[in-house]
Amino acid sequence: MTESWATSGGDLHLELSAGRGLKAGLADALREAARSGRLAPGTRLPSSRTLAADLRIARNTVAEAYAELVAEGWLTARQGSGTRVAERATPLRPAGGARVRRPARRGPAYSLLPGSPDLGGFPRTAWLAAARRALTAAPNEAFGYAADLRGRIELREALAGYLARARGVYADPERIVLCAGFVHGLRVLCAVLRARRVREVAVEAYSLDIHRDLVARAGLRTRPLGVDGEGARTGDLGAGPGAVLLTPAHQFPTGAALTPARRAAAVDWARRTGGLVLEDDYDGEFRYDRQPVGALQGLDPDRVVYLGTASKSLAPGLRMGWMVVPPGLLDEVTAAMGGLGGTPGVLDQLTLAEFLTSGAYDRHVRGMRLRYRRRRDAMVAAVSGRVAVSGIAAGLHAVLDLPPGTERTALQSAAWQDLALQGLSAFRHPDADLPPRDALVVGYGTPPDSAWAPTLAALSAVLP
Repeated sequence: MTESWATSGGDLHLELSAGRGLKAGLADALREAARSGRLAPGTRLPSSRTLAADLRIARNTVAEAYAELVAEGWLTARQGSGTRVAERATPLRPAGGARVRRPARRGPAYSLLPGSPDLGGFPRTAWLAAARRALTAAPNEAFGYAADLRGRIELREALAGYLARARGVYADPERIVLCAGFVHGLRVLCAVLRARRVREVAVEAYSLDIHRDLVARAGLRTRPLGVDGEGARTGDLGAGPGAVLLTPAHQFPTGAALTPARRAAAVDWARRTGGLVLEDDYDGEFRYDRQPVGALQGLDPDRVVYLGTASKSLAPGLRMGWMVVPPGLLDEVTAAMGGLGGTPGVLDQLTLAEFLTSGAYDRHVRGMRLRYRRRRDAMVAAVSGRVAVSGIAAGLHAVLDLPPGTERTALQSAAWQDLALQGLSAFRHPDADLPPRDALVVGYGTPPDSAWAPTLAALSAVLP
């Protein structure tokens, strides 16, 4: 029979075996906790006085048990550092053969994965100032339960002005619905489509698998729509799909911009069939060598649902997104929001509203646009003459075309370089009928400034 004891200050749980004596029982319990990994190497133990008081035993008993385990190498005792569990070169297995839980291995040293901005570029000072102003001006009712499932009117009004000015979106505040990022918005829209008895959604043949999987989990089939240098082949939509998911401004991942003719074809299809176009404008604010490409939604606000986020312009951790919804869809989307999670936190909404209206958002985007352009130019210069680069007129990633049959070899080489990298094949729809293309999708927005030079060197070492 055993007795369970727990210290109040050190949060140390021990089981002392009866019949072994207090010192031996305490030593056994500590030894087993260290051997099993329950007490991790480096863990500081309570002082002998504290543990003795918690266990209601003599202090000398605890001191002698500690000294015994120090002599055996289980513990260390240093002046000013206290008594700690010793570092051990080889983790041991606990009784019963269960595996010790080891710390997770760190990620690759370098990363060029697409889909993320440079998180070090988040405008902390400006954001904090906006948060203070927003918090000071916020009405008391803002901190109650949300009365409007579309989100705070302050942010919806700020977004309406910004999207109309910067992206050419027809955005009445009454038709803007705030969501916790693009995935949340897509989940809501899939629920609405399913309720409307839509059975199939067309997606670009090169696209994110997590988006395709989300559509499939909602009970909708995905049909791949061909992609080439002019973007998605919207003229091939046909009568089957009830909706199509597009990235018109900067096709992900190929980087092509949807041409005016194909934009018109998408809208004509929606009008003719009653279908919906779901526009993912994930990085439309970052363009370098071309005039801004406006949102597709501007061609027909009644047939296009516009989806945007702060994930690339600010940070994905904000979990901030928005949908501009056609009037005939608004009630259904709002109802679906109630069953699939609500809007982002009210303080973040109010802060972003202040960030937009004060001009801080525009200043931040302009600064990051210059920063990313310098990175893009350095990356292009580093690979010049070795591979063809495309999709670089906008966005935070580029496509590096490789000789046929070499994509897998390049990815293996990247692993040896401790470089996280993705090939174009990772984004291909499994049912797509496309010619073979070996390429790398390089996200040059991801590395922090301090790691940019060695990351670029690792990429150069990977290329043929």
